[in-house]
Amino acid sequence: MSETTTRAETTPAEATTPGEAARASPRMPRPLRTLRPPGTPRLLPRLTGLPRLLVVAASLTVLAVAGTFLLDPYRNYQLALVAATFCATGGLTLLIGLSGQLSLGHAALMATGGYGYALTANALTEAGVDGVARFVVSLFAAIAAAALLGLLLGLAGARLSGPYLAGVTLALVIALPAVTSVFGGVFRGDQGVQIAYDGVPPALRALIAVEQWQAWVSILVTAVVITWLVAIRRGRLGLRMRAVHGDETAARLAGVRSGRVKVAAFTVSAVSAGAGGAVLCFVTQSVSPGAYTLAFSLLLVVAVVVGGLGSIGGAAVGAVVVVLLPWLIGTGIDAVDLPSEVEQRLSGNLAVLVFGGLLILVTAVWPGGLAGALRRRRIRSSHPAAPPALHPIPTEPER
Repeated sequence: MSETTTRAETTPAEATTPGEAARASPRMPRPLRTLRPPGTPRLLPRLTGLPRLLVVAASLTVLAVAGTFLLDPYRNYQLALVAATFCATGGLTLLIGLSGQLSLGHAALMATGGYGYALTANALTEAGVDGVARFVVSLFAAIAAAALLGLLLGLAGARLSGPYLAGVTLALVIALPAVTSVFGGVFRGDQGVQIAYDGVPPALRALIAVEQWQAWVSILVTAVVITWLVAIRRGRLGLRMRAVHGDETAARLAGVRSGRVKVAAFTVSAVSAGAGGAVLCFVTQSVSPGAYTLAFSLLLVVAVVVGGLGSIGGAAVGAVVVVLLPWLIGTGIDAVDLPSEVEQRLSGNLAVLVFGGLLILVTAVWPGGLAGALRRRRIRSSHPAAPPALHPIPTEPER
């Protein structure tokens, strides 16, 4: 029997050396570069890779900033909230969808970013620093604080999985009010921390209102964070996340250090959540434990499931749902002449009920979420004679 034949018959379980195991292990799947239906026109066909990603991100950012001129101040305020939430859902969908780690306490990571931003901003204000310098330094402090907490959670997540990891993250968000009360001298208990007013820069005061300025800042920060997440998703780390999620044993045999990948995934997700918390603090000019409850943390998970796990576009849809659906429900209740007692009972509870129903409906009809449903419809429209897929269509990278 030749040497080539011997290598081909070696299985991962029979491997005795790392090199033999790597040869015997199944080949890791390459990232899905495109599932674009044939014949579909593509913008900027000559651009590929990172340059194409940067050009597309810059174009979408300019369009979003230009769109703020079409909105009134309150809609710009809502747009800023959506952008802040999008940072958190973008990182969470990568964590759950690609690495397979479930976090039920992402609101606590957002709160960490918010408190990091507020405390740093107040310290800089007392030191006489304001304007862009105060915002940038506070933003990096918020990201560093959230990244440190995410790193600690990632170290725990490398040893835990499934309900055990979910329990750890759940305990984190439940303990948030107690932590702010015990260290009330720093976090000021239930009242939270207020920051100094960040107005429109003098050069723009004649052009835009403060809500539009907040929307601009939120869009720019979110654009940077999401572009970074998309690059990770398409890159080597994203490939390793998929390998660990798909078959951790096979990934290890292929030379992937699954523990490091899990820690990196949690840290990346925490950085994006911390940036979202910082932006939310910048927009609302305060941070308190009441804004980051267990219900909000669960809504973030619902948002990424409804949007489609692993999909950045689905995370954007989920962020819109989290911010706008309670507002739409509240507007509908106010429009109906209900007794005050009934209105009080419906306030807050009806939104949770609608979120639960939406989650059941989407998972029953479209197991891949809204992003998966749109992708499947696009493929079927380009292949009308093709039989329906029997299995969920794998997630493809965002364009």
